[in-house]
Order: sequence, then structure tokens, then C-alpha cells
Amino acid sequence: MTMASREKKKPLRETAALQYDPERDAAPRVVATGRGLVAEGILERAQASGVPVHIDPELAHTLNLLGVGREIPPELYTVAAQILLFVAHVDEKSNKLPHT
Repeated sequence: MTMASREKKKPLRETAALQYDPERDAAPRVVATGRGLVAEGILERAQASGVPVHIDPELAHTLNLLGVGREIPPELYTVAAQILLFVAHVDEKSNKLPHT
């Protein structure tokens, strides 16, 4: 056994992006997923675009398993509602900031 094989591997970051249009969608839809470098790219693009980011590794993993284009299942509605509240709070805070 080599030294490297005994070391724990750092788990790859997983990222998922949700989109929700209440006029069109019955539930939030997964619009992007990624692991490793792809996940980092999704995260960087979201941050550069001002998209609120919610960190939840377990949820990101679950959404990655669902795949792009899928609506989240009813089992995840509570979690999705919490994320939507988070996004609404971030939007509310940004609207209160003075615009330059």
C-alpha cells in the first residue's frame, strides 16, 4: 500500500442549479449539475451573475442524481421551499441596498 492510497480523498464538490417559474412549473426544475471542475464553474458563473448561492452538499448530491431537466420530487418540496425563502430574503436585502 502506498502512502497516497491510505490518505482520504477529498470528496469532489457537487453543484446543482434550480430554476422555478410558478406560471410554468409545478415545482423547481434542475437546470444544471456538475462535479469537480464543472461544479466550480457553475458556482463561479452563478456568483458572477449575482445569483444567490445556498450551500447544502447533501442536497446538491441528491439533485445531481436527479439530473438536468427534472422537476424536484415532492419529497424535496420542503427543502426547495427553504431555498426559495433564502433567495427571496437575498433579493429583499439587495433591493434595500443603495444602487450606484
